[in-house]
Amino acid sequence: MSIDPLRTANCTTFHATKHERNAEMTRTKRSLAVALAAGAAAIALGMTGCTPSAGGGGDDAPVLRIWAGSATPINNNFNPFAVDTAVHATFGVIYEPLFFFNQLSADAPVGLIGDSYEYSEDGRTLTVTIKPGLQWSDGEDLTADDVAFTFGYGSNKSEQFVSAEATDPTTVVLTYTEPQFTSASLTLGSTYIIPEHIWADIDDFMAETNPEPVGSGPYVLKSFSDAAYTVEANELFRDGAPAVTEVQYLGLDSNQSSQDLLTTGKIDWVGQFIANPDAVTGAGDITTLNLQQDPTTITTCANADLGCKGPQTDPAVRQAINVAIDRATIADKAFAGLAGESSPSFTLQPRDEQWLSDPELATSPQEADAAEAGAILEAAGYTKDADGFYGKGGTAIEIDLFSPDGWTDYNDAAKLISEQAAEAGIRINARTVSDAEYWTPIQSGDFQMALYGLTQSLVADPYSNYHEYFAGSSTVKVGESPLDGQNYARYSNPAVDAAVLAAGATQDVATKQAAYATIQTEIARDLPYIPVVLNASQSFFNTEKFSGWPSEDDLYAAPLPYLAVANAVVLAHLTPAK
Repeated sequence: MSIDPLRTANCTTFHATKHERNAEMTRTKRSLAVALAAGAAAIALGMTGCTPSAGGGGDDAPVLRIWAGSATPINNNFNPFAVDTAVHATFGVIYEPLFFFNQLSADAPVGLIGDSYEYSEDGRTLTVTIKPGLQWSDGEDLTADDVAFTFGYGSNKSEQFVSAEATDPTTVVLTYTEPQFTSASLTLGSTYIIPEHIWADIDDFMAETNPEPVGSGPYVLKSFSDAAYTVEANELFRDGAPAVTEVQYLGLDSNQSSQDLLTTGKIDWVGQFIANPDAVTGAGDITTLNLQQDPTTITTCANADLGCKGPQTDPAVRQAINVAIDRATIADKAFAGLAGESSPSFTLQPRDEQWLSDPELATSPQEADAAEAGAILEAAGYTKDADGFYGKGGTAIEIDLFSPDGWTDYNDAAKLISEQAAEAGIRINARTVSDAEYWTPIQSGDFQMALYGLTQSLVADPYSNYHEYFAGSSTVKVGESPLDGQNYARYSNPAVDAAVLAAGATQDVATKQAAYATIQTEIARDLPYIPVVLNASQSFFNTEKFSGWPSEDDLYAAPLPYLAVANAVVLAHLTPAK
């Protein structure tokens, strides 16, 4: 298959030579928190501490400033294996996969490091050709040996992986025990290629924070502090150094701070929820796009066999909550009418229409049905107590639901879910937690329910959703963090696992449709992730200072700064406005 080409105070500045080294999928913040204006002003002043106002490319080269959702203090972590804790510029801007899969398009992927790929007839062998003459940012050659090393290193080795062999400087042959047809976007679009001459000496790849990263992407790290970090143009980038020579990623603790800085021209690119976008775009220098794709869910720790604890481990309780909530009201009140309708099939409609097995699974119920919720619980042996709440054995259902403090769309949604569930006799206690307290329990499984945003599949096929979030191979027992996937619900269903394997083993549409029908039936019944809305994925960008942004007429990449790989594709397209 041929592929179309495509400072703050106390900063530390890195000048790494090619031999120097030391032994935050995509996270999103769509809140609208209220912050003190003085706090925003202090942040704006702090942004000038170490960065020259004109950037590194000359007096007239502006620095592009981004908020991608990072809170302060920012983790000094550029480890491409640390998908939940590494900073956003790690993924795409510094480290790249072989190809870019545009989730907004059904077009062929764009070659990054890779040039072309081809499957064997049985799908168990994948031959990849990379572009010639590539270099790492430290000047070392990037060859097929690096690619082969990457696929055999750390968590990149899947259960079906057999070997990766560089047959010449630009050719890699990947071999698996099972067909990998449907895994292309994961294998080729989500495996970040690393330099063998650095990572071969790193034994504990998950403990590595990689503060002086060497990658192949369009930018290299210039400076870092816990309030902001700056990347500058990679002069060795294969397509030539990008026109925007310097990019600064800020750490902020609320969307209101971001909105204030965006409105006053102190930030140029954000992806966040703003209930009244006209307040930001009215002057004409800021443009916005709202591409509703990623589902917000009530993510549950669902599997008692893997150590999950609480009433939410009972499918009947999850089914009752599913029909007890009023999604239309949540979308209107918590998301200002900007969110879309989610699907229990976890397909993106209408993009994935051919993969929807049952029209009834196109969208989740939009209105609450307390009577139906009660009937589900009573059929499962629950009874109401004197206070009107369901329980068993004299103990009422009581479930903890948390969301990150300051993400007020999520906070408001959680409050509404709690109120609506109570009307159906289900006690859900909504609370907020700090940013650190949010991510740790989700990864470890030490929680009952959390409002959490899943990412949409990269291609017009829900396979990656099913593999990443629902396959038993993508999870671990409570107390451990999943390495091969993001199945934080700890969901495990043999029928789903078999269907995921079957879908990944074929290119036949009918066979995949049958496999997806099985998966959709099972997950819509079991509901380890209870869909709430499709996120209002709003991006805001400065079209007065920079040109080349995606538009409705040219959606070459999703314009969300926190979205892995797409963020780098956008940055490489931009030029300072004349």
